[in-house]
Amino acid sequence: MGRPRLWPVLLRLGLKHGPVAALLLGASAATPSEAMDIQRVTSRGGIEAWLVESHANPLIALRFAFRGGASQDPAGKDGLAYFVSGMMDEGAGELDSIAFQERLQELATRIDFDAGRDVMLGTVQTLTANRDAAFDLLRQALTAPRFDADAIERVKAQILAGLTFDENDPETVAALAWDKLAFDGHPYGRPIKGTWDAIASIAPTDIKDYVRRVYGRDKLLISVVGDIDAKTLGGLLDHVFGGLPAKSSLAPVPDAKPPLGPQREIIRMDVPQSVAQFGHRAFPRKDADFIGTYVLNYIIGGGGFSSRLMEEVREKRGLAYSVSSNLYPYEHGAVFVGSVATKNEEVGRSLQVIESELKRLAEEGPTAEELESAKSYLTGAYALRFESSNAIANQLLWIQIEDLGIDYIDKRNAGIEALSLDDTKRIAGRLIEADRLITTIVGKPVNAEAKPAPG
Repeated sequence: MGRPRLWPVLLRLGLKHGPVAALLLGASAATPSEAMDIQRVTSRGGIEAWLVESHANPLIALRFAFRGGASQDPAGKDGLAYFVSGMMDEGAGELDSIAFQERLQELATRIDFDAGRDVMLGTVQTLTANRDAAFDLLRQALTAPRFDADAIERVKAQILAGLTFDENDPETVAALAWDKLAFDGHPYGRPIKGTWDAIASIAPTDIKDYVRRVYGRDKLLISVVGDIDAKTLGGLLDHVFGGLPAKSSLAPVPDAKPPLGPQREIIRMDVPQSVAQFGHRAFPRKDADFIGTYVLNYIIGGGGFSSRLMEEVREKRGLAYSVSSNLYPYEHGAVFVGSVATKNEEVGRSLQVIESELKRLAEEGPTAEELESAKSYLTGAYALRFESSNAIANQLLWIQIEDLGIDYIDKRNAGIEALSLDDTKRIAGRLIEADRLITTIVGKPVNAEAKPAPG
């Protein structure tokens, strides 16, 4: 296949010079096409990675993911994937936790793991001179993790302390309650960090079983950026990942079907300011209207001070300090979610204004000025996502996770620019159901009543 280039993105955005371009272009003698190619590298063992070579700095960033994530937590073991992510750098092979961390410091290397709803994520950042040793540490972490008892108890205590903090954080409580309502009975409705009882019950056998089931080469995605060529990378891919099982054993995850409201739950907390989260179902990432929904969300509440909700709720009426919205296109169920934080006395009125503006957008769509402003910002700011090797690797990895194609970077801005006002009005009418919001409120709200789910 062809090798799409990042260079045209920078050129279109007027960023072919400066720190972003300097980082991406590599050595000054290289031409843009040589330096900016996204190469599809396949090792002798059949392991694939996307590579962007950049030899300007002696640095390498690797990002990888295994499909699965928290959706693979067994019933009663909520938070297992999150627990596993905290254990993956706690010793491997002959190195216990302290020795492993000391070795990372000696190599000036960073290895991180994280758990999402649909994926387990990993990051490696290292100097070229320490490449082989750093990648071997990753190999050991993935194929020979120790999971020592003392490390397990320490990580467990850290997670439980975090859960205690979250129990007193209104934003977290509102978000968890919203997920439970929107994804009732589905893995997405469970907290990624787990619960006290579930975390306390996790044993070493649970952690080992999760790694055995999820860390398979058939569900592995990799992106690499920096001072390394395709041939060298191919050998390292086999060395690092070749010892993993060829096949994972993922449990099937059904598609979620978030219900529609109106439904409102109030969770009492003795705080001077209430937090409300609101939203409903949305379009999956592969839906033909997703990119239009993405632009629409920027107009609604994703654009900070330039968004409609910020203008109407904060600027015009002074009802809240913050109000925003976002899209979460999970693999098995997408949602549109917004939040507002305001004085207890203003919760009811704030939600009324939000619902009114959403209804107006659904009926009328955005203005031509709002659409052009959103398109200009979203296309212009895209290059800023590629400002470092790790940021580029992260973008490439998520393009793989969402199965958008290796040429997505070249097509993305054109898709936004092609949106017409009529397109966006149609999409607004299709997406927004202002009178059927699911809402959770945490605090002591005034003039805001609970609403049971529709019968």
